Amino acid sequence: MSVFPFILISPEKILFDQEVSMVVIPGLDGDIGVLPQHAPLLTLLRPGVVTVYEESKILVRVFVDGGFAEVTPERCVALVTEGTPLETLDKAALEIEIKNLLEDVADSRTPEERKQADQNLGIAQAKLMEVLTIQKLR
Repeated sequence: MSVFPFILISPEKILFDQEVSMVVIPGLDGDIGVLPQHAPLLTLLRPGVVTVYEESKILVRVFVDGGFAEVTPERCVALVTEGTPLETLDKAALEIEIKNLLEDVADSRTPEERKQADQNLGIAQAKLMEVLTIQKLR
């Protein structure tokens, strides 16, 4: 089995650091599967799930709200602004958060406030979609 180091880092802490057989990252233009000896790549990350594999077993799934990743033939490093293990996300809490964020969007007074509220809303909606997808698969 061929493996490579994968490191997932947020400003607060290292979220994951171990050798893996594959990782799927949410690239800006779509999901990217990274295997050992992958071609060099630097990409922005969109809000979505990083899925880490050991052979065919999923080790961890982490929702990230953006960042970037560097892939080399020897390793993959993803720097994210925030990462949350998918199993810790709560559907009811996300629905409340989305309701509150919709109010924030409506109450925005400046274009900057509106942009930030829209961005936060998009991230919360993406989290909810991932939770709903996982529930459907179970």
